[in-house]
Amino acid sequence: MSTRSATVEAPVQPREPRHVPAAPSAAVRVEGVSQIFERGRPPVLEGMDLTVAAGEFVCLVGASGCGKSTLLHLIAGLTQPTSGRISVSAERPALMFQEPALLPWLTASGNVELALRARGLGRAERRAEAERLLRVVNLEGHGGKRVHELSGGMRQRVALARALAQDSSVLLMDEPFAALDAITRDVLHEELTRVWAEQGLSVVFVTHNVREAARLGQRVVLLGSRPGRVVREWQADIPQPRTIESPGVGALATDITRELHREISRHGQ
Repeated sequence: MSTRSATVEAPVQPREPRHVPAAPSAAVRVEGVSQIFERGRPPVLEGMDLTVAAGEFVCLVGASGCGKSTLLHLIAGLTQPTSGRISVSAERPALMFQEPALLPWLTASGNVELALRARGLGRAERRAEAERLLRVVNLEGHGGKRVHELSGGMRQRVALARALAQDSSVLLMDEPFAALDAITRDVLHEELTRVWAEQGLSVVFVTHNVREAARLGQRVVLLGSRPGRVVREWQADIPQPRTIESPGVGALATDITRELHREISRHGQ
């Protein structure tokens, strides 16, 4: 379990985190978190509170610049909060970005094995585990292909397999499907939903696509801007399997979009 926190007296560099246990049922707990990047500038986040239950799939939506990615990076431990506290049940959350960031001189299996090598697995064990993870993301038989031989959707599957190779119960995803065409994105929605259910992961998924959030999330959280904080949440009580065309998905997306437009108008964005 990892906990990161800081208490601020002025908008300066954060202090070292204090280690405080998270509640057993919480995969991620964000308490009173603020983030200031420059002295004299408005905070990117202020008074942010968010709890993600173990095994929950939470989608974060909001206008550009509201701090969604900043919050994800704080949860991942890439930076420390200026103030507040973040508790994560996993020692090292897995993080997946919009770009797959695969090494082009390695095969698909080789890219997955990088994360396994960081865990200290031996060569034979790495090879077997990489093959298993590629099967999990429906890329069996493609492990020997180089990056340039893979489609965009296949590259993102490799990136997902690499994230799963970190063996973390918490998966953080920063607009991982934004650059894909609609059909490929829909296929990967199905794959991600399946993997999440099978692996029992806790997922925090950032997206600008409201319908994508309604399609994937058990809960959708809208962040306000200037500064970023939670302004509204929706429980997505829509049975799985869902599709983008599901009536419940469309109705929820309409409600979220309406509230998002109000929030954007309120800030004159």
